[in-house]
Amino acid sequence: MQVRDGIAPRAEAATGRVIAQIAGAMAWIGGLILTALAIMVCLSILGRQLDGIWIFGPISGDYELVEAGTAIAVFAFLPWCQLKRGHVAVDIVVQALPYRWKAFSGLVGDILLAVVAYVIAWRLYVGFAEKFPHGSDAVRSALGMGPRPFFAETTYELEIPVWIPYGLSLIGAVLFFVTALYTVWRSVNWVARGMEATP
Repeated sequence: MQVRDGIAPRAEAATGRVIAQIAGAMAWIGGLILTALAIMVCLSILGRQLDGIWIFGPISGDYELVEAGTAIAVFAFLPWCQLKRGHVAVDIVVQALPYRWKAFSGLVGDILLAVVAYVIAWRLYVGFAEKFPHGSDAVRSALGMGPRPFFAETTYELEIPVWIPYGLSLIGAVLFFVTALYTVWRSVNWVARGMEATP
């Protein structure tokens, strides 16, 4: 391996393919969740308009389902967005820079997003641990979860345990962090080559 090729470029490419498959599957799952939520909202609105006619009526707990489902879907999209550099960026100044400086600017952005992804995953884990009512004290202590809550918090109408959407969102947040670490590695290699490739 030559220095200009970066750090383990073949391993980076292989890792990128695996992450792309997992992140792509997560994005599809997020899309399916949002599609199901949109259909449910339409049916619930229609049910409200036709309330009292035959079997029609609003869907119980539709607000709760939209709230939880949207959070899960957003976290499912984050890894794919990070992999494809889909986050908001201001490129006016960067476009005038030489290729190596553009690649370095991308590296700085990826490092900052990796830090943000870590903080999001960490705080979501803390929230999940506060809501999760299971596990022995020894296991919870080893995992840094703290004491069990006195009662399992649920949503108001459907009584869905709150830890379930937290846990499903946490999966996306952890994959977002892993993807962000990978994109830092990829950016280091792009800087070493002096040019960014298409993500």
